[in-house]
Amino acid sequence: MYKGIPIPIKIPVAVMPETVGDFSLIKLIQKFSESHGKAVQPFPLHAHLTTNGPNTHPIIVLANALLTQKRVIFLGHNLPSGEVAEAVLAACALASGGTLRGFTRHAFPYTDLTKIDDLLNVPGFIAGVTNPTFELHPEWWDVLCDLPTGKVKISSKIEPATVTEGMVYFQQQNPSFAGLVGGTSRISAETDLTGDQAFMQDILKSIAARRGERVIRAKWRDWVIKFTRIAAAFEEGVYGASALYIGGDDLDMGSTGVNGHGYVWVDEPSRQKELAGNVTRIEGWRNTRSYYSFIQDLAQIYTIRPLKGLDLHHMHDRLRTQRLNPAQSREIYIAFSKYIFSYDEICLFLSVAPESHAGLFYLALGLFHKDREVRTRTADLLERIGEHEAGQHWWKGLSRFEKLAYMRIRRETDADMRTKLEKEGLIPELERRIS
Repeated sequence: MYKGIPIPIKIPVAVMPETVGDFSLIKLIQKFSESHGKAVQPFPLHAHLTTNGPNTHPIIVLANALLTQKRVIFLGHNLPSGEVAEAVLAACALASGGTLRGFTRHAFPYTDLTKIDDLLNVPGFIAGVTNPTFELHPEWWDVLCDLPTGKVKISSKIEPATVTEGMVYFQQQNPSFAGLVGGTSRISAETDLTGDQAFMQDILKSIAARRGERVIRAKWRDWVIKFTRIAAAFEEGVYGASALYIGGDDLDMGSTGVNGHGYVWVDEPSRQKELAGNVTRIEGWRNTRSYYSFIQDLAQIYTIRPLKGLDLHHMHDRLRTQRLNPAQSREIYIAFSKYIFSYDEICLFLSVAPESHAGLFYLALGLFHKDREVRTRTADLLERIGEHEAGQHWWKGLSRFEKLAYMRIRRETDADMRTKLEKEGLIPELERRIS
């Protein structure tokens, strides 16, 4: 309130890493998607950037450039400097996804020619400018995003991607997919090995449906997290181990399905194809600031994380993506019920089953399992989640059908308990005490 005039103020209740200022991912995505949608302009091939071939979506090219620490310029000729700065900050949040760090520290929301020498001394900068002279010097940048035209350009002077040991090892281990690495083949460009084309279509549909900024940011966060998990799977397959996975055998349950970890694919061919599509992007990311910062963050999180020997994300993804037989799904449901009790453990589970990914739907499917023990223990876990401070919101998101199944199982359990007590002669004793 100022002099009797109410002034609205936005106060964020949660701030993600690399989130600075009041920017809009929707605005950034729309800016560089409109011209691409009207007339696709092929990019010159670059292994780190054009992961879907010459027709890679401009936003994916931008995201790849940021992940692989390329020099990125946002040019806004005749535009207000504030609009240019907003695009730079939005790009930082885009690549970060609230998960990775190292972008805003080397971002220059607005700069000019007087600071070009200092700018060129910063590896992998993200800068906003309004002077069109920058466009005439492709040696100064690797990727240029022209805000007035909505076009993304790859520099003719960009340093080519080097062939790494990881790429060679992957091609040797998977000769049938060797030709798909790098996004340079016709097959890799047409088949969308990375899934990025389908992802961008989903993003644009969500924007057209006015789903809102929060939904778009959540989808990008999922994209970044998926990329880091695929990178971990790639490193484990090629190098034998990955610094992106910190786990242990604290919970030795003797079950392969429960003890597994990492990203989950529907089948092995899908795994190999997606890894082949991401090889160059992963190798380009492995020597960047955000990669090493992410490893440090994972190590810190691991020290305070509950259930260190159990990858709940992996287990939940198996329920979500794979066709499991009753015995396999039983192992997962029983493990969930056995180990998820405390406040922090429930929070950890909710983080891998967000409401944007159907919430408790896949857990609630345990209410319909053929094994009665699974149904009962799933109901017990859902009850604990429903009593949780945050979990109650997930509980409210369950369908009426699932809640009816929960109530039916509860009634059956109570009836069985009463019958058992009657057989043991405890019910009359309890009734006498109550009276």
